[in-house]
Amino acid sequence: MSDRPRLLPLLGTPRHGSRDAMTCLYRCGNACDHPVPNTSDNAYFGDIVSAEVNRRGVLSAGAVGALVLGFGTAAGATGGSVPAAAAPAAAEVTGFRRPRPPAGTGALTFKPIPPNKLDTLVVPNGYDHSVVIRWGDPVVPGAPRFDLRNQTAAAQAKQFGYNNDFVGVLPLDRRGRRALLVVNHEYTNEDLMFPGFTSMDALTVEQLRVTMAAHGMSVVELERVDGTGQWRPVTQGRRPYNRRVTALATKFDLTGPAAGSAWLRTAADPKGRTVVGTLNNCAGGVTPWGTVLSGEENFNQYFVGGDAVPEEVKPKLARYGITTTARYPSGSRRWERADERFDLAKHPNEANRFGWIVEIDPFDPESRPRKHTALGRFKHEGANVIVARNGQVVAYMGDDERFDYLYKFVSDKKFMPGDSWVARKHNLTLLESGTLYVAKIEQTSAAEIDGSGKLPADGAFNGRGRWIRLVSGTRSYVDGMTAADVLTFTRLAADKVGATKMDRPEDVEASLLTGKVYVALTNNTDRGKPGKAPADEANPRNLNKHGQILELVEDRADNTAETFAWSLPIVAGDPTDPSTYFAGYDKTKVSPISCPDNVAFDAAGNLWISTDGNALGSNDGLFATPVEGPERGHLKQFLTVPVGAETCGPFITEDNRSVFVAVQHPGELTGASVEKPASTWPDGDYAKPGVVVAWRLDGGPIGS
Repeated sequence: MSDRPRLLPLLGTPRHGSRDAMTCLYRCGNACDHPVPNTSDNAYFGDIVSAEVNRRGVLSAGAVGALVLGFGTAAGATGGSVPAAAAPAAAEVTGFRRPRPPAGTGALTFKPIPPNKLDTLVVPNGYDHSVVIRWGDPVVPGAPRFDLRNQTAAAQAKQFGYNNDFVGVLPLDRRGRRALLVVNHEYTNEDLMFPGFTSMDALTVEQLRVTMAAHGMSVVELERVDGTGQWRPVTQGRRPYNRRVTALATKFDLTGPAAGSAWLRTAADPKGRTVVGTLNNCAGGVTPWGTVLSGEENFNQYFVGGDAVPEEVKPKLARYGITTTARYPSGSRRWERADERFDLAKHPNEANRFGWIVEIDPFDPESRPRKHTALGRFKHEGANVIVARNGQVVAYMGDDERFDYLYKFVSDKKFMPGDSWVARKHNLTLLESGTLYVAKIEQTSAAEIDGSGKLPADGAFNGRGRWIRLVSGTRSYVDGMTAADVLTFTRLAADKVGATKMDRPEDVEASLLTGKVYVALTNNTDRGKPGKAPADEANPRNLNKHGQILELVEDRADNTAETFAWSLPIVAGDPTDPSTYFAGYDKTKVSPISCPDNVAFDAAGNLWISTDGNALGSNDGLFATPVEGPERGHLKQFLTVPVGAETCGPFITEDNRSVFVAVQHPGELTGASVEKPASTWPDGDYAKPGVVVAWRLDGGPIGS
């Protein structure tokens, strides 16, 4: 049943946009080979606003409530107590104080690195980097040494997993010497994991269980190296927080209005409240109360047997990219050989138990992670949280699929400041009940958008928008759907209310300094094709292979508002291409960028952007730009990752002295194998995904 090509290493050809065919196969199950799941005929851009809005007239956000976990400000952990870093002190919330500014001016003064195709990680002059942890390294104390040719599920469940994506770093002590690294493991590539690999059918059941154990998350205690910006794993002592969460055995609690509904019940879980495992965890976020959120993304590729489910269920599965016309879809992982719950012919509801936002408490290794149904079910890239001025928690989320949607969640309860157990217990319930919205975006220059990327006469891609309520608590706002229906089949609910079809909305994050929200729209090469949504002002190019950054400014500087202004500060690509735009900055001075994927902020409020699938012929990388002031749009490339790899993360510590990135799928080129690697990063033998930290040699703040 394998459809994997076996070509010579380094001869891999892009199959969709700039991604190699091997990445298309393993990461998303050849999603682009299947019909676009969104076949709704809702208006592509909603009602057109007749009045032109000048970009300088767009409402600007003032300071909003926001919290960060500060290195060097947290109390140390003793015994079984939770470190104060996990729950900010009350003084940080009163008046919604802005984060502490970094040392220096915050200006981005590093010399940008040039695009390249080197099989190494490249950083600017004056910086250094090191590998923090790689696939197979020990996580749980007592983990066996990694043995490439004798891998077992039991060993992998104690070792660092495969294809790391999201990276979060949470401080453990007041002096900033210890921290917890929390990492997602999105997917596996069996071609590059197992010597002699030929096909998924040829794998043993034990090898399939190894891949299941290599999915999930890792929590690893770190220590700072000699007072610098470098970090390394702690290798001695109890390391009580170290933990592996896997797709193989970890149990998750379901919370929220859909928990226990008929859609989530199975033979193994007749109450519909406990799920085994998490799948395809992509990006995520760190909450103000010291937990980590993780998004379950391309879960559809793990299931077979969609052709045998009841006919009335098939449209719901198809909307999530699950094949309903054949037993084995293209790219099938064949996990049903190791666990029959992945066979929908036998367990048709099992797929409904994936596609959620997961919350894990890294400070309580005995706690059970949770899947929050109140945040909706779709292909979550991740979720990032900000505390609004009134104390409610707002989570922003993107659905990473061509022509899918942008969402936000507003909690019913308010954040409770302080580091007491009472406050933390309360805050751990904030994502269990609230209102889920989907974005409808309107444009101001519709008649001028021709798909070429040419700027309208007003000099900006901009407009207004509103958040459409889908569900609030147990009340549905979508005709013909219950609250459980809306939350379990959120895509279908958003179709019904006419949400705006976007170019793969991935990571979404609010600035803790301004409250403005930034969305990575990675690309959409189907935009404008016959029968597909044409270009519009927020997605202004047909056959969009480079992507763009969307900026949202919530009305009244209130992240709970139901209306907003929007603009595109960056339309990515080669700066010499007239279809690109960098907030009006001189394009002869900016770095070329393609396929923005994840976003993050440093303590000065600069926006950092990682890329996935660079369509300009260079390795993927990490970029930074100011989003305020005269340097807004002055984009600079900070690093590149090795051949075939994607830049994931990133995470900048609050003291601005360290930037972490995950190097995902190095050497993932068609025809590559363990024996014939296309990359030998990081150890010179065969490719291994890993997490890297970069720092300034003089100890100064990153970027400046």
